[in-house]
Amino acid sequence: MGENGFLPNDLVMLRSRWDDKAVPNVVDSYGQEWGYNQRKQLEYTCHTAFFTSIVVVQWADVIICKTRRNSLIHQGMNNWVLNFGLFFETALAAFLSYCPGTENGLRMYPLRIGWWFVAIPFSILIFVYDECRRFILRHNPGGWVEMETYY
Repeated sequence: MGENGFLPNDLVMLRSRWDDKAVPNVVDSYGQEWGYNQRKQLEYTCHTAFFTSIVVVQWADVIICKTRRNSLIHQGMNNWVLNFGLFFETALAAFLSYCPGTENGLRMYPLRIGWWFVAIPFSILIFVYDECRRFILRHNPGGWVEMETYY
């Protein structure tokens, strides 16, 4: 939204005007006017970006679920079904984002390439957190961390 002119402080209390077809133009932070169809296209593009962010964060989630104690460094990525699943999940998200015709049915719009990378720091953070948790589990079995975080 910010790249398109809607800064965070202007998004507060904007929903009623945003969704109202009777409001011909909504003015953004830079004075640009947005018609109803333009607003909805931007909104659905944000939904698509959110969807791809979930896909990127799920990369870390699926990798950390491979094992409860062993580090990925020790275990590796030798499960080719899992590797294919990661690739397929990403390819499907790209297909849904860029395939013509998904605007009408699924309301998904093409994303700029840079928007795919926004979620990567969160994915890395989840992965690093779980590697630290596993390190503590291996070096302090039966401890507090294991009792509170072991599933």
